[in-house]
Amino acid sequence: MRTFSLLKGLPVYEMQKGKKIGEVCDLNISTDGFVKGLIIKKDGIFKKSQTIDIKDVSSFGWDGVMIDNEKAIKALTPEYTLHHQQQLQGKIVMTTEGEELGILDDVYFMEELGTIVGYEISDGFFSDITEGKQVVKTSESPAIGEDAIIVKVK
Repeated sequence: MRTFSLLKGLPVYEMQKGKKIGEVCDLNISTDGFVKGLIIKKDGIFKKSQTIDIKDVSSFGWDGVMIDNEKAIKALTPEYTLHHQQQLQGKIVMTTEGEELGILDDVYFMEELGTIVGYEISDGFFSDITEGKQVVKTSESPAIGEDAIIVKVK
């Protein structure tokens, strides 16, 4: 389990040729709150974003992400992301009981399964400095809406 912020910027390598494909720049998140894949910025002249399904990732290391071959890379069609199109970062996180928890800053997820198991919540700059960020654990998929993310807290 790790946060997205630890994956961001890691190089993605193709194992068969040992070739660097690009770098992780975001997560592709489904409407039911699962990580579908990694969004990467490919190396080369046209640095467009593409995606790799989470099931096509061979391994997640601390220094890089490994895939079997470049055929795993697909055109980007995100449902939600943390930082890009339809971004979740910065949305209000509410409990099913109607309590506002704060603003979504990061997610904790199981790399191999793509299951989000926790949300890192910010209450603002000064609160983060004095109290630290809050981690909310959940066992069920969130309801991702236009204005808020609704989670059932354990």
